[in-house]
Amino acid sequence: MSISPQVVVVGSIMQDLTFACEDFPRAGQTVMARLASGQGGKGSNQAIACGRTGVRTTFVGAMGRDAFAQQVAAFYRREKIGCRLALKPAEATGTAVILINREGQNQIVIEPGANARLAPADIPRALLTGAKVVMTQLESNLATTAQVLRTARAAGVTTILNPAPMRADFSPALLRHVDILIPNESEFIALVRGLPGARRRITERHLHAMTWRALHALCRKFGVPTLIITLGSRGCFISGEDGHLFIPAHHGIRVVDTTGAGDAFCGGFAAGLVRHAGRIPEAARLGTAVAALSITKPGAAFAMPTQAELKRFLRKTAA
Repeated sequence: MSISPQVVVVGSIMQDLTFACEDFPRAGQTVMARLASGQGGKGSNQAIACGRTGVRTTFVGAMGRDAFAQQVAAFYRREKIGCRLALKPAEATGTAVILINREGQNQIVIEPGANARLAPADIPRALLTGAKVVMTQLESNLATTAQVLRTARAAGVTTILNPAPMRADFSPALLRHVDILIPNESEFIALVRGLPGARRRITERHLHAMTWRALHALCRKFGVPTLIITLGSRGCFISGEDGHLFIPAHHGIRVVDTTGAGDAFCGGFAAGLVRHAGRIPEAARLGTAVAALSITKPGAAFAMPTQAELKRFLRKTAA
């Protein structure tokens, strides 16, 4: 008898083409770089980050019928993480082109490919309703994302939306089905600009100048029970119905590659909700630790920390 996953991640999977260069090219400039290929996609990255903590996890996504799909299935089997891939023969597997500079910062361009064809019929309802947590992003079919969130929340499952990458066709109506919203700074700004009656063009400068109290008041306008803004090297800000909290990032970390750091946080956070019985601050602290470890290695999926690495890190930071 199979055991239901505790966390189900529905979303994207990509073949990553990563170019490591000294500096990002300017318009019209050509620079030399080192190329590496690997496995990525926000949904898949989050599922791997979650599953490697030891929490039972299943990823659901779509791919083209190609050799890369076989490699992905084999990887998930080795990791002992659940994986349901809907094969779309008429589509190519999604691809991401990633530039990384010497500071470990990144720029990313994606072609969603088969991810845009992920359909509600590809996702068993029982898989969603039997989970404790269901997490989605905006890198695959939006209609399917909405259906997943609606189905899971109606069944009393905790729903998480990572609104990344932010899209012009994103509808705020989607937030009605979200328990926990996790944007980064730029995604949060885009969400704020879409609020009814928004009077000014808010920027990151405005965001950084806000007090935590003012930021909390702004977060409450979305009507989502919990909103967590990931603040990069600063940490994360949690706005809930009962108050707000800032959790600082871990310092003294050698940054190799920030690709997938946000996905690492989301995956670690989802795992934390299971491990800490739904307590959001504790879950966010686990997400922060997973994200910190992820940037010490190159790549996205392969950089997610293992359970053993995470245990050692948590023991060290608690000392």
